Amino acid sequence: MSDFQIDAGNTAWMLAASALVLLMTPGLAFFYGGLTRSKNVAGTIMQSFITIGVVGVLWAVLGYSLAFGPDQGLGLIGNLEHFGLNNVGVDSGSGGVPDLLFMAFQMMFAIITPALITGAFAERARFGPFLLFIALWSLIVYAPIAHWVFGVNGWLNTFSGDGVPADIGINGLDFAGGLAIHVNAGVAALAAVLVFGRRRGFGVQKMEPHHIPMVVLGAALLWFGWFGFNAGSAVGATGQAVYAFVNTNVAAAAAALTWTLISWKCCGGKPSVVGAATGAVAGLVAVTPASGYVEPMEALAIGFGAGVLCYFAVLLRQRLRFDDSLDVVAVHGVGGLWGAIGTGIFATATVGAPEFREGLIHGEWRLLWDQLIGIGAVSGYSFIVTFGILKILDMTIGVRVSEDDEEAGLDLSQHGERAYQADEAGGSSVGASHEEG
Repeated sequence: MSDFQIDAGNTAWMLAASALVLLMTPGLAFFYGGLTRSKNVAGTIMQSFITIGVVGVLWAVLGYSLAFGPDQGLGLIGNLEHFGLNNVGVDSGSGGVPDLLFMAFQMMFAIITPALITGAFAERARFGPFLLFIALWSLIVYAPIAHWVFGVNGWLNTFSGDGVPADIGINGLDFAGGLAIHVNAGVAALAAVLVFGRRRGFGVQKMEPHHIPMVVLGAALLWFGWFGFNAGSAVGATGQAVYAFVNTNVAAAAAALTWTLISWKCCGGKPSVVGAATGAVAGLVAVTPASGYVEPMEALAIGFGAGVLCYFAVLLRQRLRFDDSLDVVAVHGVGGLWGAIGTGIFATATVGAPEFREGLIHGEWRLLWDQLIGIGAVSGYSFIVTFGILKILDMTIGVRVSEDDEEAGLDLSQHGERAYQADEAGGSSVGASHEEG
């Protein structure tokens, strides 16, 4: 008989945190949907929403076991011990939190990560091949990288068990997914853009966000859900969770303000609403790996850095005419990279980092070096395998819609529905005036 006992407080918090993280994917759907043209909004929302279905099933059957099952050696992948959630129940766990609840919390991470990639090929992906891509990517790319970063004895993970010394592999720190989620998704998005190519009319026709209130609503839901994303990664109602909660808000606020002021006062533009919302998301991305390891003033610095770096990454993308439709590379890739580096600079034992894993400003350089190695490993694997999956799908069944279907929009061509219906007088509903191209 197991000696495990459920801790009511920790379990209640993790139930709430899991629900908060799930809410982020519909939030992402609104954020991405508002940024697209009106003829593609339903298709864009569907890509995020259906990912909940695809990954929700695969994670329970196989993905969780690959990511969090006992390591098969070298910290590369878990085994199939937990296939079909075998031996994953409520009579075992850690910190008073049942294993089944930890599985559910990690499921929400596994869902939103491939959903992030969809912003890179918005407005041009066929729905059937998209479903295959999400399924394959979640098992072949996300699950192994999650094991490297989060799994016990993963080769990029500082924390070890079962008699394995703490210095095995690379001793990186990623509190809530800067590497496993944001760098991973950002680099995968880079590969996706190279396979899909530019949208028809890109650089010639206007392709503006069709519904700015929807963008802000999506960003607000992401911001709200991110408290579960980061503070929930403490896996308990602890002091470290409090730090992660506060750091999440501080960094997002700093990045939103920084992005707004740079675009307005330094670059001669107007204080953009979309820019403020995107800046907030960039700050949330960047603080994710550091949120449980840094002080609030250091989180503010990370948010400021995210506002600057991600803003200029977007400008660079525009100058290079690189059609990453919704700036996944600039926001999640660059933001996640900066966050991983920022963790190597600012991590401190006073918040939650192991004493032998403090950051550069606290006199240690080894963590920063390991963070850089982790960035390189995750980026290389994610890019190569993502490119390979998409290229094979493209050569066999084709991943991109036809020119006529792209012109008509994904809402009609892929789903047979319009996001906005004409009224009885024959006029267009809200957003139709932005349907350029």
